[in-house]
This record gives sequence, structure tokens and C-alpha cells, in this order.
Amino acid sequence: MPPDEPTAGAELARLYDLDLSEEQPDLDLYRALAAGLTGPVLELAAGTGRISVPLAGAGNRVTAVDNDPDALARAAARWAAEESQPRAGELRLVEADITELALDERFALVVLALNSLLLLPGRNAQLAALRVMAEHLAPDGRAVLDVWLPTPDDLAIYDGRLQVEWVRRDPESGDSVAKTSCATYEPAIGRATVRTFFDSWPAAGGPLRRLGREDELHFITSTELLSLVEAAGLVVETAASDYGLSPFGGDADRIVLVCALL
Repeated sequence: MPPDEPTAGAELARLYDLDLSEEQPDLDLYRALAAGLTGPVLELAAGTGRISVPLAGAGNRVTAVDNDPDALARAAARWAAEESQPRAGELRLVEADITELALDERFALVVLALNSLLLLPGRNAQLAALRVMAEHLAPDGRAVLDVWLPTPDDLAIYDGRLQVEWVRRDPESGDSVAKTSCATYEPAIGRATVRTFFDSWPAAGGPLRRLGREDELHFITSTELLSLVEAAGLVVETAASDYGLSPFGGDADRIVLVCALL
């Protein structure tokens, strides 16, 4: 491989950012929660720094943890790109498994965002991540997690059908990119397997390049989640159905929890 050619992992990290480039409704919530904090912020499953970098840029001292070195490399590049701007904050990147993390520090805000809990392999791993949140939370701190609660209609299309989700221009490469996915759902165990394909080609036309990945989602009900939160040593202060923190209701397809230590 030529030394300047990006790895598949690095390209997937870039395409992840392209995937989320037009939808970031949660970012304002985390900005508001972090505003005015004197203590540090911890983000688990921080990925490419979509949340951590803006919070650090706003003046917070942020630790971003992920087990994907390519995603963290992209977060580091994002942070370095802000060097020309006045920055009062700090960003520390840690490559680690979020279910086993043990940092010698407590945080005023701990974040596990955008369905990351669902990517953990089952209830034991999900509980372990929630315990890590509690173990790293300052006595007066807040832990925030955000989980999708799919409806039967959402899961009806998890039948293996192939769907084109979007076609966009990649501003970094100049290529056209199409995202296609197919998913299957096992209702007996609440698990979905999602296969995602990114097809890229020169905007003027030319050879097609395909990158793919496979993820498992381990869905959880709101009742199960609240039970795990309590078992982890946290107490729910706010249960919301959206990022504006509207009260959680029975027809919600998302739950956002703001928690404190028990």
C-alpha cells in the first residue's frame, strides 16, 4: 500500500462524519450541559470527536475515549485544525474499551451519546459501560445517555432489503458517495445486524469503490434501561424523549436520560 493511501478504517471514519454531517440535533444539548462547568468532561464512545471537539473548543477540558484508533486519529486532526482559533479548552484522546475504563479522575459531565450503548454486545456489556459512567462521575456531576427505542414500523424494514439512504458529495475527496444499508432483526433476542455500504466514485464519472461494515445493535426497552441505570449506581433526574428534554412518554422513539449518582 502506498504510504499516503488511507486505510479502510480511516476512510470509514471520514464517511461516518459525512453520514452525520446533515444531522446533529444532539450537539446543542451537550453544549448547554457543558456551558459554565468548572469540572472536566468525559465522552465515552467519542468516535471522531463530533461532540468532544466542539466542547473542548468552547473552553471545556475534555477526555474523549474510543476503541477505534482511526476514529481517534480523525478527532485529533479535527482538534489540530482549530489551532489557529483561540482555544481555552483541552482535548485528551484515550484509546480504550469503554466497558473497562479506569481513569484516575472524576468528571462533572459524562456523556454516552447517539445510541452508542446499543453497539455494546448485550446487557452485561451495557451495564458495565453504565458502571464506568458512575465510577467516573463527580459527586455533583451529571451523566447523560441517549438511546433509540425503535418502533414496530422501524423494525419492519429490518428484513434484509437493500435501501439507498442518501447520495452526497464528499467535500474532502470531491467524490460522489451513496450510502446503502440492509438490516435483519431477531426479535427473540432484540438484536439487529446492520450491513452498511459506501459507494464512492469521481463526480465526473469513473470507477466505483465500495467500503462496507457490519454492526450489531442490541436494543433495550426503556424499562430495561432504567433498571440498568439503577444497578449501575445512578439515579435519573430527567427522562426525556428528545434533545430539547421534552418529558418522556409512552409513544417516544428515543430516551435521553440525565442522571446523578445514587
